[in-house]
Amino acid sequence: MPAKKSLRRFRILGIVVVLLLLAGFGYGTWWSVATVRASFPQLSGEVTMDGLSAPVTVERDAYGIPALTGETAEDLFMAQGFVHAQDRFWEMDVRRHLTAGRLSEMFGDSQVSTDIFLRTLGWRDIAQREYDELLSEDTKRYLRAYADGVNAYLAGRSGKEISVEYAALGFVSDYTPEEWDPVDSVAWLKAMAWDLRGNMEDEIDRALLQGRLSQEQIDDLYPPYPYERNRPIVDGGEITDGAYRPSGDTTGLADLTGTGDEDGTGEETGTGDAAGGGAADGGTDDEGAGEALDGVATQLGSLAATLDDIPALLGPYGSGIGSNSWVISGEYTTTGRPLLANDPHLGPSMPSIWYQMGLRCAEVSEECPFDVAGFTFSGMPGVIIGHNSTIAWGLTNLGADVSDLYLERLDNGRYLRDGEMIPYRTRTETISVAGGEPREFTVRSTENGPILSDRSDELSNVGEHAPVGSTAPDRGQGYAVSLRWTALEPSRTMDAVFALNTAQNFDDFRQAARLFAVPSQNLLYADTEGNIGYQAPGLIPVRGKGDGRLPAPGWDSAYDWTGYLPQDELPWEYNPERGYIVTANQAVVDDGYPYLLTDDWSYGTRSQRIDDLIQTVIADGGKISMGDMRSFQLDNSNEMAKVLTPYLLKVDIDDPYIREAQQLLEGWDYTQDSDSAAAAYYNAVWRHLLKLAFGHKLPKEVRVEGQCLWVRPADDSAPLEDEDGRPVLERECGDRSPETAQPDGGDRWFEVVRILLEQPESEWWHSPANRDDPASANRDELLAKAMKDARWELTSLLGKDIDTWSWGRLHQLSLINPTLGAEGPGPVRWLLNRGPWNLSGGKDAVNATGWNAAGGYKVTWVPSMRMIVSLADFDDSEWINLSGNSGHAYHDNYTDQTGRWARGEYLPWAWTEEALAGTTAHTLTLTPGG
Repeated sequence: MPAKKSLRRFRILGIVVVLLLLAGFGYGTWWSVATVRASFPQLSGEVTMDGLSAPVTVERDAYGIPALTGETAEDLFMAQGFVHAQDRFWEMDVRRHLTAGRLSEMFGDSQVSTDIFLRTLGWRDIAQREYDELLSEDTKRYLRAYADGVNAYLAGRSGKEISVEYAALGFVSDYTPEEWDPVDSVAWLKAMAWDLRGNMEDEIDRALLQGRLSQEQIDDLYPPYPYERNRPIVDGGEITDGAYRPSGDTTGLADLTGTGDEDGTGEETGTGDAAGGGAADGGTDDEGAGEALDGVATQLGSLAATLDDIPALLGPYGSGIGSNSWVISGEYTTTGRPLLANDPHLGPSMPSIWYQMGLRCAEVSEECPFDVAGFTFSGMPGVIIGHNSTIAWGLTNLGADVSDLYLERLDNGRYLRDGEMIPYRTRTETISVAGGEPREFTVRSTENGPILSDRSDELSNVGEHAPVGSTAPDRGQGYAVSLRWTALEPSRTMDAVFALNTAQNFDDFRQAARLFAVPSQNLLYADTEGNIGYQAPGLIPVRGKGDGRLPAPGWDSAYDWTGYLPQDELPWEYNPERGYIVTANQAVVDDGYPYLLTDDWSYGTRSQRIDDLIQTVIADGGKISMGDMRSFQLDNSNEMAKVLTPYLLKVDIDDPYIREAQQLLEGWDYTQDSDSAAAAYYNAVWRHLLKLAFGHKLPKEVRVEGQCLWVRPADDSAPLEDEDGRPVLERECGDRSPETAQPDGGDRWFEVVRILLEQPESEWWHSPANRDDPASANRDELLAKAMKDARWELTSLLGKDIDTWSWGRLHQLSLINPTLGAEGPGPVRWLLNRGPWNLSGGKDAVNATGWNAAGGYKVTWVPSMRMIVSLADFDDSEWINLSGNSGHAYHDNYTDQTGRWARGEYLPWAWTEEALAGTTAHTLTLTPGG
């Protein structure tokens, strides 16, 4: 989490720990073992807790996965808070400091700039408003009980007794954890909404491209969604009488029209015009805004960098990150009941963001309605993804455009609005800094939201000669940039979590979805009666003018949001005729849907591959088994390779050295297994193709920080080969210049290249000459250069003998503790971090072990967990976590699931009392005190 600046004071800690380690089996060994073990939780026996009304049992299996049983809902959530704190409190504590903009209190002045940015967004303040004004009384009771359980664990424990990270922090800081507050739990939803916020980066990039490339070139880089090739989630349907009516039979379902709050916020929604905005065709309808963008390239470029720097705990964000979920009707399964799979894709961290747990009322009743198990967030009560005794559900990111950037004309405490200069709002914030003086700063906001450009000196100014259009105001000292985002408005998503946990049928499920405001997710459903379904929830804005593709003119209220899409008109589906539903971040509906959800969908590479795999089994009357569901989740196929490889093989390569590598692709089945040499070479070719075709043409701001390339030495006198005949290359990192800018390689770039392959003379295939190669003038010449560069790079990375190449040696996963494991001294990183693991899969494969073409081949996002639920018999279900349940280094459950996860294995998911009894390794009883 501490981002780019090092924690200087941890150098002292590093020296101390090194000295302790050098002491061998003396004091150093005693310190390290004793300190690590001091925070291990008690797993068996009895613990007294004030506040419980009756005993709660905590039964853990050998993997540390607990099943909690309590007499009342409050007892159950109090116990959940206690157990989360036992295993993960450091993670919880860092998260709440992140969401509150208080990281500097823990880590010092290196985190001041991050805190200022997060305070500007005001996540914690919004969470407080949600808790005070909107959440139901039941939800507040559960949140308070959870906080009481956390605090019961903290009571009387020193930092080192809570987690080894506090012991390390204690060498340089007197930080002491404070009590947990119910709002700390609500605020974490804002962090997850940020991680899944939609198209903000695309909006910035398109703005940066204005004036740098022609509109035709920009359109080349943002092709339309291929509806004819990649199926949307929902087939057909129409909006009639103010409600979305899916295709197929929905007899027996409740009509939810007009029930509950329209948007889950306690406010009525507006609908704007029928097209959901004045430019639903994807164009922009404001000359002034478009031309004014030329004047804010500097601000937007800096903003893009600021967004990249948000702490690593939230994981990397990019077009390639998504999730998979699908459900199969019992008509097509070997069990005769539905099978549901889910694997959300997030940035890897140590520990995993997920924590497996079961929550069961001893007697399920209206007063204690919980009988649920699945994946939880440490720091939040309830289950986020999983199943109860009747239904199962999964989540993937819908990707709706729920954020807009606005250009603001500011002058002397005022901002321009519809021809008038009116005062903007201000508030003063103070940041406490460990080991330093408090920092005070001012947040400015307009009607559109907080001004983000105040957070950077570079953002605060515009070039002196930046052109503006005739309809834009005089630029003066430049335009500011503000943000409107649905997560900056109070909502009832926390209510939705508990409503999902207790839903018993599809009507209950849809009612819960109405409360699920942010982040907007695809909600997938199955039940034990054999039904399957889908609901698109979320707080999704309706715009006046504009379409959200570019920053809008904040000085014109015609570009305001006019309301939110009515919940009754959001797409859903129930028992579709095709017998299955797939959600993998593709388009939700076809282009006939009258509202604008977004134009920045994932392009359907993963979703269509899953669809094809399902069709392959059921087309001739086959039935899908649990084994099939596993094989689908672990599918490594590179769908772009099927398109590109025939073109690569047709290129005439004279150089036998390059030809040897090209031959790896002959007969390749396009799977990306860890031991595949062909997959290693193909992915290197893909990376260099992007660099050559697009890297030097994109503005320098459209880049990824930290990218590294293997290039020939700039010194012409340097030898071309070493004594072993390998090409001499040097690593070039971190240059923002256009020569090293390149796209990330997500499936938007699959679509861009797929189209351009049919245009062999396109200017995009032109690349400049270098010392070794002439310029390329067409497709085949550029492909030949990409194959040559890939051969050189892999020779440097993997050796000259291609028989020793493997994809896994390039494509490695390391699990990094995002705080001290990222920025602490070497010995602390060694203590907390694990890996690397050689992985199969790749970007936009179903087994989405993602990597960023701009930065290299290391794994940057992963299936953060995998689950497959059998609605015929929950005990036949399976799950696996990226790490272990424990957040304590060297605990048996720290990384005990990672090896299985990397090998594509699963754990049995016990549900019934009999099955749980057979797996229980430890039983802890929490008993009432007093």
